[in-house]
Parts: sequence; structure tokens; C-alpha cells
Amino acid sequence: MTVTIRVLSASEHCLKREDVDPDALKIIARLNRMGFLAYLCGGAVRDLLLGRKPKDFDIVTDARPGQIKKRFANVFIIGRRFRLAHVHFPGNKIIEVATFRRDLTGEEAPAPGERVPPELLYGTPREDSFRRDVTINALYYDAQTGEVIDYAGGVEDLAARRVRIIGDPAVRYTEDPVRIWRVVRYAARLGFTLEEETARAIPAFSPLLGKCAAARLYEELNKEFVEKTRPVVDALRAHGLLRHILGGFGEDFENDDVLYNRLRGLLDVKDRVQKDGAALIREEMYALFFWPWAESFFNGKEGDMSPILDRAFESAGTQAVFPKKMRADVVHLLTLIARIGKAFRLNRPSLSLGRQALFSSAFRVYWLIERGVLPGPDDVPRELFGHPQPGGETAQPEKTKRRRPRRRRRTPRPPQN
Repeated sequence: MTVTIRVLSASEHCLKREDVDPDALKIIARLNRMGFLAYLCGGAVRDLLLGRKPKDFDIVTDARPGQIKKRFANVFIIGRRFRLAHVHFPGNKIIEVATFRRDLTGEEAPAPGERVPPELLYGTPREDSFRRDVTINALYYDAQTGEVIDYAGGVEDLAARRVRIIGDPAVRYTEDPVRIWRVVRYAARLGFTLEEETARAIPAFSPLLGKCAAARLYEELNKEFVEKTRPVVDALRAHGLLRHILGGFGEDFENDDVLYNRLRGLLDVKDRVQKDGAALIREEMYALFFWPWAESFFNGKEGDMSPILDRAFESAGTQAVFPKKMRADVVHLLTLIARIGKAFRLNRPSLSLGRQALFSSAFRVYWLIERGVLPGPDDVPRELFGHPQPGGETAQPEKTKRRRPRRRRRTPRPPQN
């Protein structure tokens, strides 16, 4: 991909210095005073050019991690293969400072098991821009001059409201199939279109998603619940990606319009309450997500459904594998939601249900499903559930009467001669 570098002066764009986090500006200014190159980069530049408020203000520089560590007292170095500097500020704020990176050439690629010398990974601003996923994330803001620097054509794509992968899509998707997921996510969240070649290559390479590390896919899935979820899940379904992420669950959501419309409605509820400032824990969001699929298991069935649900999760072939505790908690929440609904339908008290671990979380999800809002403090009917434990607490085992250890009968010693 050959694109001529484009530099926009401060008068040619709408990014205002006062919109940048003051602590990020301090870091950039300090690095500049010490003779280093330092830019604001990535999603922060993209969002500011779109008039949006960035979540993070990441910085990229030619200073090495050790050099940053020596010059900032509040820095922690993280990462193994490529180290990053995290500059800490009051209020749990962290600004990430990375060194310009580059992709290794074929000759430089290490043999299996060999470690890459860090020096080989460091690069120039242009090399750094071309190793990023999409053009609109390969923009840099020079706080000293007010210029926006574009090596990959991101300014043009921002103006056209499109997402374009950097380089040949076939090569880039093969190198890292998660890029398929990311380009779809960027387009859905920003309301952009996918550039033609970027979109055309998705069906051929989407099966590679299932070969990615399960833990990595799980972390990518978690990202969908941080911001608006429904538009991204809509886009993943439209491109046939849900089956490559969620296995049998994804196939059901892709093939069954009724089931998916039920999920879609619940995701709208989740997005709305989050926008209003409500905080949902991850287990609650996953229980809401899987409820349209799980509720069919409870229709007309009695007894403990937890083992059946757990086996269904096991056999679904989900590529984004959940940690065992997370899956156990989600299954527990789903069974509690079903039991809460039954107690309401039959108007039958279940005081022991109210004492279950995670009852408060299950009731919150139930209320979202049935009412579309989170419950207030007086919405839990005490006549049905008694006084539930606070949300998130783990039920304590009942105290049992300790038995005294039985005394061993002493065998008399034989008389000594």
C-alpha cells in the first residue's frame, strides 16, 4: 500500500489542543523537551477529528521504555515481547506510552522458540503507522505544531466515513484473523461503511477466527459489552461471524430470526441502561446475552437445570472459551432467573431462593428482561424472597455442629517380665 504522507496544519483540521487530556499533553511536552519525538496516536486522534470524546489518550514516541522509565517517576513497564510504559496519575488514570514499532521482515522472523531482540521491533513513525489495523487509527497529532500526520490515507477515509484495512486484506487477515472482527467493530460503532476490498475478503477468511487462541477471543468478546453492543452484534451476524466466535450459540442466533430478535431487544435494553449510567457486572451482561437461548431449556421442565445448561455450554463448541468460574456463574444466574420468573408466575414464596449467592444479580437481570429497567430497592417482593443477600456476595456454607473426635480405645500393654 503506497500512500504519500499527508500533513494537515492546525488550520486544516478541527482537532483542538484544549480537547486533549492535559496529562497527555504534559507527557508529550516533557518528552519533546528531552529531545524525543512524541505524538498522540490511534483512536484518540480519530475520535477528536470526528468530534467525539476519546476513551483513552495513547502516546507513541521514539523513546525506549527504559528511557521513559528513567524520566518519569510514576511509570510502570508492562509486557514481555514488546514493553509498554504506563504512566499513572491520581484517580486511577493511566496513559499508555509506546515506542514506535515495525513489522519484522521474512528474514528477521525468529525460529520457533527463539526470542526476538527488542531492538528489531522498534521502528519509525511511518513503519509504526503501517503495522496498525486500519487507516483511520494510523493518524498522529503533533501537539507542538498542531499538525495531524497521515501516512496511510486515514484522513481521506475519515472524510468518506469508511473503514479500510491497511495493506492487502488477504495477507492481513491471515496474519491475524482477529482483524476481521475489529474492522467490523470499527464500522459498526462509528456508523461507517467497510471499504470494498476490506469487506470482500471477510467470508473467505472468517473461518480462521476459530483457530485463534480461545482466551484472546474471549477478551475480544468482553470488549463488545463496554460500549454499545447491539450495533456490533448486528454487524457480526450480518457477516456470518457469530458462528466462528460462539459456535452453536452463534449458529442459532444467525439462523433463527425470532431468537435473534429477542436477543436484539435485550441488547437495546442493556445499551440504554448503560448509557444512562448504570453499571452492570460482566456476569450480568453475559446472562442477559444468553437468556434468549437459555429460556427454551426451562419451558415445561422441573428440577435443577444447571447440569443440563452446563453441558449445553460445553457442547456448543464456543471458540471464545469462558473461564470456568465465569461460565459457572452465568449458568447459576440463568437458573436463578428462571426460578425467579416461576415464583412470580405461581405467586409461590421461595425464601431460600432469596438467600442464594448471586440472587441480587439474577433479580437485576430478570427485571431488565421483564421491565426493561433496573429494579429499585423496593422492587424485590419480600413476601416471595425474604431479605436477599447483597449483590456479588458468595453464599456462606451453613454452620454445622462440630462433632468431638472419637477417642481411640487404648489397648492395654502386655505385662512385662
